[in-house]
Amino acid sequence: MTSHLAELSGVGKRFGAIVALDNLSLQIARGELLAVLGPNGAGKSTAIGLLLGLQRPETGAVRLFGQDPTAIVARRRVGVMMQESWLAPELKVKEHVQLISSYYPSPMALGEVMTLTGLNTLADRPYGKLSSGQKRLVQFALALCGQPELLFLDEPTTGLDIDARTTVWNTMRRLRAKGTAVVLTTHYLEEAETLADRVLVLMKGRLVASGTVDQIRAVVDRKRVICTTCLATADLERWPDVESVSRHDSRVQLTVRNAERTVRRLLDADADVRDLEVLRAGLAEAFTELTQEGAR
Repeated sequence: MTSHLAELSGVGKRFGAIVALDNLSLQIARGELLAVLGPNGAGKSTAIGLLLGLQRPETGAVRLFGQDPTAIVARRRVGVMMQESWLAPELKVKEHVQLISSYYPSPMALGEVMTLTGLNTLADRPYGKLSSGQKRLVQFALALCGQPELLFLDEPTTGLDIDARTTVWNTMRRLRAKGTAVVLTTHYLEEAETLADRVLVLMKGRLVASGTVDQIRAVVDRKRVICTTCLATADLERWPDVESVSRHDSRVQLTVRNAERTVRRLLDADADVRDLEVLRAGLAEAFTELTQEGAR
């Protein structure tokens, strides 16, 4: 028995002259939510394709539940929501769920799937009559049908409204609490920051950072200074420690490398500055710095 549900060990993969993965190793543990981040072309989809047995590595090894990822007994323990899917438009939502559930030996009950994903009111609606956001929820539901031990979600909340996104987030948390491992790829960094136990950052097929959200954030020395001030945005942008400035009315957010020096200068330049906050760098700033370094 392996201690990991799935793993890549020193995997290499090329598509012609393009290096998709370069000696990549990663492991997925039971009950963790792993966010895999990276710009387009970083290798995220290739890594997931290898773990699902959809592609084969040229070097290294891939294991899914300790087995070859093409083994049917391993694949039945996995749920997948891809970024793009096609489903028969004439079938009703519940019919799609029932069909996919029939492929698994111990599927989740129809009512539980529909409740978890907020689809009860759409059960008798033809899939082709749904909005794009509703279709994404159906695709999410289909990934849950087999009661997966390992769930792959590729950009799951793209196109969802706030309520639907909250439903997906809460369901991911419930599944994780029951021991399901979730692998999430997303361009919404606040999603990874909110949900992930661990984050991997890929760049040009290589792993450039791995750790908890706090550990990833710690790689940058930037902070955010937020305040209400009458100082002009153009003037703030010229300050030596300021990297970026955003403003909403009189409320300003500065991303800075030396927060203490910036705060002192703010207080000297504007005696009426108020509502001052200093926050550590977020995952977005860390991601930007890591991927810029990886591109060099």
